[in-house]
Amino acid sequence: MSNIQHVVVYGGGTMGQGIAELLSKKGLEVTIIEKTKIHADHAQHQIETSLDKQLSKWGITHAEKKSILSRIDFAADESPLKHADLVIETVTEDLDEKKSVFDRCDRMCPRETILASNTSTLSLTELAAVTRRPDQVIGLHFLHPVTRLDLVEIVRGLKTSQETVDEMKAFLDRLELTGVEVFESPGFVTTRLIVTIINEAINTLMEGVATAEDIDIAMKRGFQFPYGPLEMADRFGLDSVLASMERLFREYGDTKFRPSPLLKKMVRANHLGVKTGEGFFHYDEDGDRIEKEGRLQ
Repeated sequence: MSNIQHVVVYGGGTMGQGIAELLSKKGLEVTIIEKTKIHADHAQHQIETSLDKQLSKWGITHAEKKSILSRIDFAADESPLKHADLVIETVTEDLDEKKSVFDRCDRMCPRETILASNTSTLSLTELAAVTRRPDQVIGLHFLHPVTRLDLVEIVRGLKTSQETVDEMKAFLDRLELTGVEVFESPGFVTTRLIVTIINEAINTLMEGVATAEDIDIAMKRGFQFPYGPLEMADRFGLDSVLASMERLFREYGDTKFRPSPLLKKMVRANHLGVKTGEGFFHYDEDGDRIEKEGRLQ
C-alpha cells in the first residue's frame, strides 16, 4: 500500500495540469511548481477551464469542482519540494533543463522522496546520474489526455531499485491506473509506436494518397482510434512530435524514424496544432475542432 500523500508536479504545462487534476480527483494533495507567478496563474486558469467544461457536460458537480481545486496549490518557488513524498517532473523535453530540475529536487527534497519524470523519450539513467539517489529515480510516463487515459508507463533506469518500482506500482494501483513496466529504451513503448504511425500518416498526406480528414476517419473507424493520427499529432503538438522523431532517429539511426518533410514544414510555419489553433486541422481556444465550410477542419 502506497503512503504517498503530497505530490509535487514540477511544471504546469498541458501534461502537468492533467496529472495534477487527476491526482486531486483521486484525493491527493498536489502542488504545481512553475517558473513565475504568471505561469502558475495560467496553469490554474487552464485547470479551472478543464473542470468548467466537465461541469457543463454534467461530468462533475459544483461541489466536486470546488473540492478538486482545494487540493491543488500553485507555486512560483521551490519551497514545496521540502515536503514532497513524490515529485513528478513535467518540464519541456530538454535534457539539460530536466537535469537541472532533478539536481535541485535532489538537494531540496527529503531523502526518502521518489523523483519521477514524465519524459517520453529521454534517458532516466542520465537524469538519475545528477542525483545522489539514482535508485529512487523512475519514469512515470502518463499519456495525453491524462484525465481520460488510465495507462502509465513505469520506466526503469539502470539503477532504479525494485523497491522504487514496487512503490510506484502500489501508487498507481491506489489511483486505479494501469501501469506497464518497461526498461529504458528511446521512446519506450507508447511513444516509439505512436509517433511512427503519425509520421507515416503525414507522409501519406504529403503524397496525396488521401485528405487529412479521410486519413483520420480511416484510422478512427477502421481501428477504433479515439482520434485519427493527424488530429492526435495536433493535440500532442507538432513540435513535440518532431522532437520525438528526431531523437528516435538519432538514437536508432533507422530511416523509419526519419521525420516527414511535411512535419518539418508545418513546424517551421508555426502550425503546431491545438496550441497555435492550426495544424492539420483548426481549433478554438478550448481545443475543440472548428467546423469550416460544413466540415470539421
